[in-house]
Formats: sequence, structure tokens, C-alpha cells
Amino acid sequence: MSNPATPNLHEPSAPNSPPAKGEYPEGGRGFLPKLRLAEFKNKPAWQPTLLGKLARRVKNRNTRRAESRVLTNSAEHGVLDQREYFDKDIATNTDNYFVVEKGDYVYNPRKSAAAPVGPISKNKVGTGVMSPLYTVFRFHSEANDFFAHYFKSSHWHGYLRRVSNSGARHDRMAIANYDLMRMPIPIPSPPEQQKIADCLNSLDDLIAAEDRKLEALRRHKQGLMQQLFPRAGETVPRLRFPEFKDSPDWKKGKCLDIADILPGFGFPNRFQGNSHGQYPFYKVSDISQVVEGGNKYIREANNYIETDVLKEIRAKLVPAGTIIFAKIGEAIRSNRRVITTIPAVIDNNTAGVKSKSKSCSDEFLFYLWSKVALSDHAGGVVPAVSKSALENIPLCYPSDLGEQQCIADFLSILDSLIGAQLTKLDALRAQKQGLMQQLFPSLEVQVK
Repeated sequence: MSNPATPNLHEPSAPNSPPAKGEYPEGGRGFLPKLRLAEFKNKPAWQPTLLGKLARRVKNRNTRRAESRVLTNSAEHGVLDQREYFDKDIATNTDNYFVVEKGDYVYNPRKSAAAPVGPISKNKVGTGVMSPLYTVFRFHSEANDFFAHYFKSSHWHGYLRRVSNSGARHDRMAIANYDLMRMPIPIPSPPEQQKIADCLNSLDDLIAAEDRKLEALRRHKQGLMQQLFPRAGETVPRLRFPEFKDSPDWKKGKCLDIADILPGFGFPNRFQGNSHGQYPFYKVSDISQVVEGGNKYIREANNYIETDVLKEIRAKLVPAGTIIFAKIGEAIRSNRRVITTIPAVIDNNTAGVKSKSKSCSDEFLFYLWSKVALSDHAGGVVPAVSKSALENIPLCYPSDLGEQQCIADFLSILDSLIGAQLTKLDALRAQKQGLMQQLFPSLEVQVK
């Protein structure tokens, strides 16, 4: 297919006839996807086949410690090296772990927003060992990418919910291996399987290429920031705009010289949950949501309050243009920060920094503050940064507001490019997810 995003599809008719209580007899009426590749539009309906007939469980244990590479199955990223994913070794004793080969499939029963019944992923990393809490299985056919894509759809979730133990832990599915291997999977002929896999693999390649562009833009910005701001102990950046090359060295000072630290306030539970109101009440989760969306301006909140509540909790508004960030807990290590666009209230787990207009611009302060590692200034068993510590953070900045604005404008352009690329990438991922939901049939709708 020349364009993986727009394959040649046919939309067959699919009359409703739900199966009886989750039973899907092999050789029965079969299933049809909502969209079918045109060359297969007149082919027979897909027939359900038990997973246990397509694959076998892998039960080899790491009893002799032959393998030391520990793998994990992430809901968002699939099978990964545990050390790379967690940035440290989590497992210490792997004697009873399963030995997993490249091409094996792994079911992780841990539930999450991205995987409401737990993820099933194909191991594309290589040989390693996996927790005995996982279920590992291997398809009889090596041409099995069709199933890797199928398990990224949600069509099999209903079956797992029906056979799971309702009394299990809230964060894990309790699925017997016997029931997992009896999962019915509707499959077409091998040629149709391969065509679907090729189509979705091409879309994956396109997404991977766009993801690499995004990472390249982020690295480019990071590299430029290293040169547009002076190094530790220096007062002149490695790169300077031509009109400022003969300007004085940057000034050394403290945060309190150019900005005010603004506190957050407690947010009683009884006032939370209002999706509309006069003032947004920003929490750490709101900050994370904006940053993960590729933005630096925060415009909406999950909670709002009115003037009477503002007075009751004795909170003060932070003005538009305030940079807000987490000031306590592990969240400070993420160095996530955003700029407010309207007057707002911030939670007591956060703090704000607002430029003194005669000394610094809001936009420049945002980028200057982005270079501050707050964890370096934190104290306590639970890491936290006090107002005094924030005020005394050393900063180096140009006294010329024009130079500040040039730097801010230049980096803002890069942020816009990164945001546009992230939007494009999200759209491609959503397109793929929607396409998978239609290329694979639902087990709830059989043909007449």
C-alpha cells in the first residue's frame, strides 16, 4: 500500500446477532470487521479460534540464572528492558522468572488507564527474563504480527472481564492461565492476516519516523539552550545574538533579585470537583497534563472556585504570567513548569515565580527557570523546596530586556515547532487506534 494511513478498504454489512453468553463456537457463523481490505471483501467471515490452538505457553524458568536481563511489559511502550525503563534494577532474585525469547508474547495483568485489563505485547527486544506474575506464550507461526496489532485493540477486553475473578486486587486482573489460553480470537485467512499486519506495520513505521523527528527537535532545543545560557561559573553564553555581542556580561544574582515567589494554598475536598467557575485552581496534575500535551501555557483546570470560596480558604490569586511548578515530593524531579494565562489559585503542593517587570520578562524567566533543577535545592525526607530556598537560587541573566526577549522569542518558535510535531504524532496514533478498532471485528457481533 502506497499510503499506510489510507488503505484500500471496504465496509461490509455486519448484521447484529450477539453471541450467547460469551460462547464463540469454532466453525460457527463467524465475524466481520467494520472495514475490510477491498481484495478480501467477498471472502468468508472470520472464524474464532482459541488462543491455545494458535500458541502455547512458555514455562521455561531461569533456574540456573542463565539470563540476567530483566524485561518488563509496559502498557504504553510494550516490552522493555527493566533497567532502561526504571533507570535501575528492580528485580533482585530472578531464579523463578520465565525465560522469554524474542517474538514471544507477554500478558501483564496489571491494569492502568492505557491498558484497562492489562497489556499483551510482543517481545521485540530480545532474550530476557520476566516476572512469574506474567503469562508468556509463543505462536506456532512466526508470521504473527497480525496478533501483535490485534492485542493493541480493545476487542478482546470483554472476554477477559467476563472470565476474571471479581474479588481480585483492584489494580490487577485475576485471570487463570487456562482461561487466558481459551480466549477466542477471530482470524481471517493467512493472506488477509498478512495484509492487515503490513498495513499497520507501515503506519507504525510512519509513527516511528515522526517520533524521531519530535525527539530530534527536542534535542536541538536542549542543545541550543545549553549555548544560549552561560555555563555554571560563567557570565557569557556560548551563542549570543549579533546585536548583543558587544553588550555587558550577564549579571549574577538570586531569584529574589528579578522575581517574586508566590505560595500555594490548601484545597479542602469539599470545594473540589467543580468543572466551571470564576477562578481555576491548579494542582500538580494540571501542570503535568499541560506539559504532557506539549504546551507551556496553562489555560484550563480540573477544578474551579468562586470568589466566596477564595475568601473562605484565605487564598490569594497568582497573576497571569506566573510560572507554576511542583515544590514537594517526587514531582519536583520532573522539572515541569507552565505559565498561567489568567489570575488563578495554586495548590499548596505547588509554588509560583513571577518576574519583576523592570528586571525580567515572564517568557524569559520561564526558560531561565526551566534550567533550574529544583531537586538540587530540596531538603527533607520527602523532598521539598522552601520559599527561602527558592528565593536564594542563583541565577545569571542579561540586564538588557531586549536580549531577554530575543532569547525567549527564539525558543518560543522552537516550542511551537515541537508542539505542532507532537500534535501530528498524536493524530497519527489516534488514527491508527481508530483503524485497528475497525480492521478487527468485535466478538459481540456475529454475521447471520
